[in-house]
Amino acid sequence: MENLYLIAAIAGQPVAISASLVDSVVDLGPIAPVPLSPPHVAGLAALRSKVLTVICCECSLGLTQTPSLTRRAVVVDIDGHHYGLLVGSIEDARVIDEAPQPIRARLEPGWARVALGMLEYDGESLLLIDPERIVAGSDEALAA
Repeated sequence: MENLYLIAAIAGQPVAISASLVDSVVDLGPIAPVPLSPPHVAGLAALRSKVLTVICCECSLGLTQTPSLTRRAVVVDIDGHHYGLLVGSIEDARVIDEAPQPIRARLEPGWARVALGMLEYDGESLLLIDPERIVAGSDEALAA
């Protein structure tokens, strides 16, 4: 179903991720830091007897990381590797029949890098984001 989206929040911003890109939503246990990794790589965690690379979405966007009581992650598969995207909260999965619209507002550079468009659902604007761009991190992280 190509019109199904996972609705989450990153740094308080409601976002949508195409459900076709989402493997699962999990609560992570301990995250082991990875020395010399880019700042947006929070570390590694165990998930179903596999190693999961954990990505701090706020850090990837160049935002100040806010402390979170939960370790809720959206698990995505990119080129055969599993990544856990740390998000503030998960709302639900929703069918949104309207096609994504162009972004008509100026976004901060981190958001502009990951945004694919805007979706409207139940009177709320949702930023459609690309998980692969979150995982890649900022241009500064790529240069490191």
